[in-house]
Amino acid sequence: MTDEATLQAPAALRREARIDTGAIARNVRTLRAATGARLVMAVVKADGYGHGAVASARAALAGGADRLGVVDIREALALRAAGIDAPVLTWMHAPGADFDTAIEHGIDLGLNSLRQVREAGEAARRVGRPADVHLKVDTGLGRNGVTAAEWPSVVAEVRALVADGSVRLGGVFSHLANAGADEDSAQVRAFHAALDVVRAAGLEPGIRHLAATAGALRVPDARLDMVRLGIGIYGISPLEGVTSAELGLVPAMTLVGSVVAVKRVPADTGVSYGYTYRTTRATTLALVSLGFADGVPRLASNRAPVAIHGARFRVSGRIAMDQFVVDVGDGVVDGRAVAVGDDAVLFGDPATGAPSVEEWAEATGTIGYEIVTRVAGRVTRRHLA
Repeated sequence: MTDEATLQAPAALRREARIDTGAIARNVRTLRAATGARLVMAVVKADGYGHGAVASARAALAGGADRLGVVDIREALALRAAGIDAPVLTWMHAPGADFDTAIEHGIDLGLNSLRQVREAGEAARRVGRPADVHLKVDTGLGRNGVTAAEWPSVVAEVRALVADGSVRLGGVFSHLANAGADEDSAQVRAFHAALDVVRAAGLEPGIRHLAATAGALRVPDARLDMVRLGIGIYGISPLEGVTSAELGLVPAMTLVGSVVAVKRVPADTGVSYGYTYRTTRATTLALVSLGFADGVPRLASNRAPVAIHGARFRVSGRIAMDQFVVDVGDGVVDGRAVAVGDDAVLFGDPATGAPSVEEWAEATGTIGYEIVTRVAGRVTRRHLA
């Protein structure tokens, strides 16, 4: 016979990304004030940089964002399905992308080629309503966008589609490479040259937008009509050597695992795969319920900081798929023993004593964008107002 204990579900391991949506709203307001932007697009691509696209979009709009930006139509449709009706721009499309559905749902299309312009016009005629489009010109990043050589022919095609009512030109945009002051200035000049071509064709360019968070902060001439704020609204600095706090930003994500085991071990104990860490004295090891399957970079092994009870420790040994170890010394912080069930904070708001995203990025040789966007689906997002 099965006893009652067998029927009870075990407590779930705590793998949480705690998202302060109020911080997102405040960061939008802070960046708007810092840049003097007339219009703000909040970029919520990649599931809101790992923070949850729908919750992030709502928070950004509450903070005064005027528009939203995502990469593809699927991301835009997810916002519409959640009841978000703010203007949303999507800018990466495979051949045969579902422009029909995008137009039906009032999604603005960022177009990067003559083929895409023609496909948008065809979709608009099928749907029976015009496609709202923003044209992207490549001013020097070398990624998406129409080249300078092809730009006049693409603009001419748009002019014809505007004339027959298939297309409405809502904006012209590009993206900075952030390669240096001279390169930024060259891209700004190239963008204005592209706008001149649009006007010479008898078209109004609509909303002119060139700068993302870094460009909006560093290059005043790139602010134009609208700035696209991505990483900054999540409270992470895009500028090398400048912290979030120095920009007045509050990190929105706190990544937390639970301590699932605590043990005393003697000196010279090997820890985790390959024994890349050995204890130098009798000490206490705490096992934390996060690993590289949760997006914790394996490169952080023996490098990245972790906070328990507000005290700083370091990842000890190799990070495994589901877990990693922290050497917590005598196992006592301010008179409180490290125990099973305690929170282990990987990163969050440094003002609370948590390690920062920037510290994790530095420890792993990457950027803050990657640290937050790689947090995996097994990690529960808990949104806090």
